[in-house]
Amino acid sequence: MAEPEPMASAAGQRLGAPETLGISTLDPGHRPPAMPPGRHVTIRVRMLDDTEELFDISQRASGKVLFDLVCSHMNLIEGDYFGLEFQDHHKMMVWLDLIKPIIKQLRRPKHTTLRFVVKFFPPDHAQLLEELTRYLFALQIKQDLACGRLTCNDSSAALMVSHIIQSEIGDFEESQCRSHLLNNNYIPDQMALIDKIMEFHSKNIGQTPAESDYQLLEVARRLEMYGIRLHPAKDREGTRLSLAVAHTGVLVFQGHTKINGFNWSKVRKLSFKRKRFLIKLRPDVNSSYQDTLEFLMASRDCCKVFWKICVEYHAFFRLFEEPKPKPKPVLFTRGSSFRFSGRTQKQVIDYVRESEFKKIPFERKHSRVQHNSRLSPLPSPRHHEVPTESCAPGDRVDSPSRRHWKESVLVSAEDPLAARKRASPSSQRNGREDRPGPGARPVAEEARGSARQAHPEQLSTGVVSNSPHLSASSGHSQGMVNGQKSLELCSHSPDGRQPSPLTSPLLNDASSIRTDDEDERFPTDRAYFIAKELLTTERTYLKDLEVVTVSFQGAVGQDEATPETLKNTIFSNFEPLYKFHTGFLREVEQRLALWEGRSNAHIKGDYQRIGDVLLKNLQGLKPLTTNLHKQSEALVELEKACRASRRLEGLCRDFELQKVCYIPLNVFILRPLHRLMHYKQILERLCKHYPPTHVDFRDCRAALADVSEVVEQLQGSMIKMENFQKLLELKKDLIGVDNLVIPGREFIRLGCLSKLSGKGLQQRMFFLFNDVILYTSRGMTATNQFKVHGQLPLHGMTIRESEDEWGVPHAFTLVGQRQSVVVAASSLSEMEKWMEDIKMAIDMAETSNGPSSDLLASNLTDNKCPEDSSVEAESEDDMTASHTSLEKPTPHRGNTTVHVCWHRNTSVSMVDFSIAVENQLSGNLLRKFKNSNGWQKLWVVFTNFSLFFYKTHQDDYPLASLPLLGYSVTIPSESENIHKDYVFKLHFKSHVYYFRSESEYTFERWMEVIRSATVSSSRSRILNRKESHPH
Repeated sequence: MAEPEPMASAAGQRLGAPETLGISTLDPGHRPPAMPPGRHVTIRVRMLDDTEELFDISQRASGKVLFDLVCSHMNLIEGDYFGLEFQDHHKMMVWLDLIKPIIKQLRRPKHTTLRFVVKFFPPDHAQLLEELTRYLFALQIKQDLACGRLTCNDSSAALMVSHIIQSEIGDFEESQCRSHLLNNNYIPDQMALIDKIMEFHSKNIGQTPAESDYQLLEVARRLEMYGIRLHPAKDREGTRLSLAVAHTGVLVFQGHTKINGFNWSKVRKLSFKRKRFLIKLRPDVNSSYQDTLEFLMASRDCCKVFWKICVEYHAFFRLFEEPKPKPKPVLFTRGSSFRFSGRTQKQVIDYVRESEFKKIPFERKHSRVQHNSRLSPLPSPRHHEVPTESCAPGDRVDSPSRRHWKESVLVSAEDPLAARKRASPSSQRNGREDRPGPGARPVAEEARGSARQAHPEQLSTGVVSNSPHLSASSGHSQGMVNGQKSLELCSHSPDGRQPSPLTSPLLNDASSIRTDDEDERFPTDRAYFIAKELLTTERTYLKDLEVVTVSFQGAVGQDEATPETLKNTIFSNFEPLYKFHTGFLREVEQRLALWEGRSNAHIKGDYQRIGDVLLKNLQGLKPLTTNLHKQSEALVELEKACRASRRLEGLCRDFELQKVCYIPLNVFILRPLHRLMHYKQILERLCKHYPPTHVDFRDCRAALADVSEVVEQLQGSMIKMENFQKLLELKKDLIGVDNLVIPGREFIRLGCLSKLSGKGLQQRMFFLFNDVILYTSRGMTATNQFKVHGQLPLHGMTIRESEDEWGVPHAFTLVGQRQSVVVAASSLSEMEKWMEDIKMAIDMAETSNGPSSDLLASNLTDNKCPEDSSVEAESEDDMTASHTSLEKPTPHRGNTTVHVCWHRNTSVSMVDFSIAVENQLSGNLLRKFKNSNGWQKLWVVFTNFSLFFYKTHQDDYPLASLPLLGYSVTIPSESENIHKDYVFKLHFKSHVYYFRSESEYTFERWMEVIRSATVSSSRSRILNRKESHPH
């Protein structure tokens, strides 16, 4: 039989990729080490999909050179989880040492086959940030099931096989499924379970191969034998046992049952002496174990093999960075010089998140479902935005609607003509788009040509489609977050929906790029720019009212599921407001036109003011104060109606996923209350600017008195409604708690902390209220929600710093009456904010008798008390995922503040939310990339901690968004060569954007409001606000 050609392309390799695109074990930007001189040998490596590859390599090369070649061949970024194993001359399976030369490890290289397999099994497959990595893990699970190494009960085995065949043959069809199972053996004694496998398979309809991989790993990781490799041994009494190593520590098995485990935190030293393997434990007065445990293995080599893998597991999962080599002794050596070589898991995750990789398709050898699977590397740290992008059946690699952009790119809106062409029957066949001819250039690519030239680092292969549930002919644009184009940072939800909320928009219309020095001319008076802020924000406010009065009413108001009480409460309140503000906006536009001299009027002095317009309209708004008082009723009524009707709840959820609903629906309901505060702030700035003798001062002061009176009346209701709205919004982000909205509960802070457990530091999202702390993790499901793992009641809790106690930076301990939790913040400032808020919340809990009754929330209270809803201790190993994986999840917003905090590893308080409400702004800005020349004119809206980008203020929905949490706002330095006035710079890690405003006033305002989103505010401001308006 002819041998395969060395380095031949095979299944598992990403198609069309350069050979050295991603090397798992190298530092960023490095290439594989140069091949040392010497005679070359051909090494045969068997991949996880059972294909064999030949690699030509120097005998003197280290194991790392070969391993990097294998990873490079597959373009595998997260190769550190894998290893090469082979059978040595003692017939033992050993791992290839990455440090030693190959010639010292393989006695007969030509006759040795190395196996590329998973070496380190992480506790949570969500830590695997690439789809290709999860696919390889799924192949490993498939092998372990087939050979009987991964043992489990019949139900788990059938469930896992159902996910495997779903990824291989697609949706359930009885005759095809039965035939496939008869011809392929996945588990021992498969015949007895065929009916159960088919039953599970029938419930996986619509699941893509990437989702199937994810669900397979979700089931497998909960099994006791997941990732376990048994090493036979005996105890001192001669009882036959097996030793194994996992991320938690050293395990002891009898047969396939775990009978003991020694956590890394309890192990002081691991060693071996001849055939004896020794575990030295840390002293513990509560433990009955001896300080040193001894196990007898078959030989010294067996001891050494197991000791080495223990050393590597400990270093990979427990250390922050690769251990440094010990200095060589001058005369005598004592003990082994072996050490772990490679990156630790923390380094791997940080590297993949902080780097940017081209998304490249790879083949699934056994899958008939999809021709290509896309790699979705996680270029951003804050995310552990996880899975996938898998094409739906029939999708093409080069389809113009399936393109990917780097995170630093701002994604443009689709060209309407191109969209219509793609949606037409002539351009689609069974959901598949026609491939352009060899000389054709995709429409979307042409539209972006000039932008790519202006910003060379933003090369792309197209627009991304992020939902495997939708075909190319779907009505919804699939590369969007909530209907907006968004960047894919790391959303690794297996369904590929809105991977990451960390969006960076690119509006690539060449006609909007300004490369000259054109400048619009405006009046120079500061009062003009204050009045212009009134105009720009009023335009945005009227568009927000349209969302409720036009879009929401059209989508929900006409449905029979919408009760009349809800229609009367919401639409009857909003329509008069919309009508009034339409007239108000028209007057402001006319006045600004006169002020700018763009009309036929030549009497400038009479029109260089705005106070009279404000005074007239604010007095006209007074009769509508009753409508403003009913905004709280509207919010309560909407929530009650959604609870009473599943259909209405679904309609509202679907509406929130539309493009026009660019922020949570409840926020739109409260917009009229927030707008009054904006009027007050604008009038305060005008009064401060004008001298008392100015013609406009008197009207402005009178208007300020009027609006201040109304704000004073509504302030208490507004604070209460903001808290209520935030609880309702968080309720949608959480699963596992049914009674979040209870009387008297107040939200205080949410954000990311690392929880210390036996598995090491694990990223968790914490939610602090005035009576309880919830901690959650992000589930890799289509809903993008956070699963509650536990709750910590604040009553009786104490808090202390514990960095020295645990050796973890910025760590502190929460000591509750029933449970203690050690957590670590990402920085000193984050730790201080959390500790300050938790101490305040504890004081509030101690001085009160628990959440008090409150009329607003009592209408919505669930029947269960808070303690009934979630377990006290974290329970990640339940089998709920096995059941939920069989249900079809409903869509959910993936760009909320909670998700941004998760990806950016930061936190936000209710103080920050309240200040963000006050600091809304909109207007035209010029935007420039770091490496581009032209300035692009955009209409920009700042709200909800994000910038939303439009081409013009007439647009009904934003084309893209940029969450600002974690970003810094500064003024460009001289070295950046931005020779323009009024320019500010936004940057987060390697992502840099420049924005240019039209005047000194607008520059100061944009800096002020953006800093309110990027710099945490003090608590005193909100506390004073609450104290002055008790409720």
